[in-house]
Amino acid sequence: MSFLKPSSLVVVATFWAVQGAAQAPLSAIDWLDEADTAVRGSPYAPQTEPPAADRVETPDVVVTALDAPRADAVGLLPSSTTGLPGTLWRDSSEAALLQRLRALPEVPLPAVQALYYTLLLAEAEAPTDSGPSAQFLSARIAALRRFGAVEPALALVERAGGATPELFEHWFDLALLNGSEEAACAALSTEPHLSDSLAARIYCTARQGDWDTAALTYHGATATGGLPEPDATLLALFLDPSLIEEIAPPDPPARVTPLRFRLFEAIGAPLPTRNLPRAFAMADLRGTAGWKAELEAAERLARTGAVPGARLLGLYTARDPAASGGVWDRVAAVQALDRALSRGDPAAIGRSLPDAWRAARALQLETVYAELFAERLIEADLPPEVAAQAFDIALLSSRYETAAQSLAPDDARQDFAAALARGTPSEATPTGPVAEAIARGFARSAATPEHQTLIDEGRLGEAILDAARELDQSAGSARDTLSEALATLRAVGLEDTARRAALQILLLERLN
Repeated sequence: MSFLKPSSLVVVATFWAVQGAAQAPLSAIDWLDEADTAVRGSPYAPQTEPPAADRVETPDVVVTALDAPRADAVGLLPSSTTGLPGTLWRDSSEAALLQRLRALPEVPLPAVQALYYTLLLAEAEAPTDSGPSAQFLSARIAALRRFGAVEPALALVERAGGATPELFEHWFDLALLNGSEEAACAALSTEPHLSDSLAARIYCTARQGDWDTAALTYHGATATGGLPEPDATLLALFLDPSLIEEIAPPDPPARVTPLRFRLFEAIGAPLPTRNLPRAFAMADLRGTAGWKAELEAAERLARTGAVPGARLLGLYTARDPAASGGVWDRVAAVQALDRALSRGDPAAIGRSLPDAWRAARALQLETVYAELFAERLIEADLPPEVAAQAFDIALLSSRYETAAQSLAPDDARQDFAAALARGTPSEATPTGPVAEAIARGFARSAATPEHQTLIDEGRLGEAILDAARELDQSAGSARDTLSEALATLRAVGLEDTARRAALQILLLERLN
């Protein structure tokens, strides 16, 4: 089999030139600026103090390998931002933390999701028993990747120093999904020991422009059986695109890795991301996919907070819907509400708000839409037929306290929700078992004994993770775990998380 014909080199070089000119993805720093952090009013950062900063400032990343314990301590959010102590993880065993991180749900309650991001990105001392393999950092990166949060995960591994055998696979995979693998490939070409993957070495050698060496490595690997399928066929077509006329692309494998995904893309047979793990959806936001694919990817990622709502709104309003049905109906509904609110037209708001909210409900994007429209709904002249719905929507946003003061509740349920938004649910009568469980949680002043034991032992991070998991598992029910989880989060200073989670559990169960 021959490789690297002059025409092939031109085709491949042109492909990478086009990739380089594509729209740059949202940087990790932008993600941190736009994403909501969950921790406010921690006892480690008193409520009376002003915010430490208006923005999360992350310095330019310099990739340098760190020793494993120091790598495990790396974060993007310092204690001055999170309000959490630097000893958050120190007194916990690494095994206990790994077990908890691996058990995080795929799609948590939105308030719990925001708390998870804060914990995963926090800068804090590593567990004292951390070993040389940076397993704690790897578990945090893996959790972010499951949520689809590719950009902050990539920033974490770059800050720790991805050019180590322990972290290189994370670095390479995340960079491939983000379309920014140049630095990782340069490191691998210089230090082949970073990865045992021959496919990665061949790809990166070619990516660095050394096509002859890539071809020789490929021939040696195939001769010794070192390349499994479909890697062998994908790399052959990647290295010599003229072979596409002779060899059909392989069928999508059962296991699609980021490298295989990019190789399918490079040979002109891109794979759809809708049935792949959530992190792959980030590849559709690199400016190389069509608008429909971008919209669907952004919706999927916004569901877990991996893409800020503002970015989703930007895509929704980028142009007129191309058709009807599915995502196009959601685009039309959002655009209609956006126009109605911008014009301050009560009649148009009354017509468009129910349609937009049904669109949000269909994809469990209620809190994302609430964040996008709450401020304008609070200030709008609302027609009576949607006033109650607007009240619920506004309470699901970060402006819940303002909404509770500015908008009038419509019934006893909303009376209780407004009191909850103010942090005083005892001022209203609970209207059902879920509200009663929430009220019990807010009536307590201390963490539950099980969580308090962890806190007393210095294992605050474990206590918060356990409470968050219990809160997420109890969403929509009246089990005692709901009351206990709320009590613990409030006891450790996570008042905003507790209120927002309680409002979401209460309102998302009942909204129409």
